[in-house]
Amino acid sequence: MPRLGGKKLYYLLYKDLRTLKIGRDKFFAILKANYLLIIPKRNYHVTTDSYHRFKKHKNLIENMNITRPEQVWVSDITYIGKRSKPCYLSLITDAYSKQIMGYNVAPSLNAESSLKALKMALKKRKDKDLGLIHHYDRGIQYCCDEYQTVINKTKKLFCSMTESYDPYQNAVAERVNGILKQEFMVDRYKDYDINIIKSVVKESINIYNTLRPHWSNYMLTPVQMHQQAQIEMRTYKTKNRSNPKATSV
Repeated sequence: MPRLGGKKLYYLLYKDLRTLKIGRDKFFAILKANYLLIIPKRNYHVTTDSYHRFKKHKNLIENMNITRPEQVWVSDITYIGKRSKPCYLSLITDAYSKQIMGYNVAPSLNAESSLKALKMALKKRKDKDLGLIHHYDRGIQYCCDEYQTVINKTKKLFCSMTESYDPYQNAVAERVNGILKQEFMVDRYKDYDINIIKSVVKESINIYNTLRPHWSNYMLTPVQMHQQAQIEMRTYKTKNRSNPKATSV
């Protein structure tokens, strides 16, 4: 975890730092003095084509109280390539635990890549008798007939879509994208063969799911959070000033 934030690093090193009588403020001062504070990166690449003939669904999770794992899955596609060698990462994340359930790396924005991520996630689904909402943007990859056929054939799996072009309607998916690109820097391998990129993504997601403490999980890892349903889920703060309400996911 080469770009893990200072708060999470302090949490992981707490016992050792306490023995050395180093508090949080002193710890951050040490990081700053050694140029170890992380400067956030800002990258944006459009991957959503919402101008298509396929059916669009209602937003079923707006203002929903999410109380358990596998109640809501969110999906998104993020760009990890470059102009001469495009590469896209399709992700499906559990909104409650922030565990990445399914993923796939592909050289194009095709529906097949998103389908592979969905099928991987469905294999990991534990309780198929409980209702599960699959939420995503209006991208053609999710609205096409092939993707919708798999959803319609899956027991108690329901579609939900963002109804505006506000990225914070899909805040969990956007946040996980940012973690993989800013902290794990999966996009720095854009010059390598796609098989190497796939290996890097696989290792990064495994570390993210099993080792990285997550603030919205009260510093539990996504896997730890996914194994229970008693902890109340934290919500992300609103960044859209035109909307005074906190995002429910």
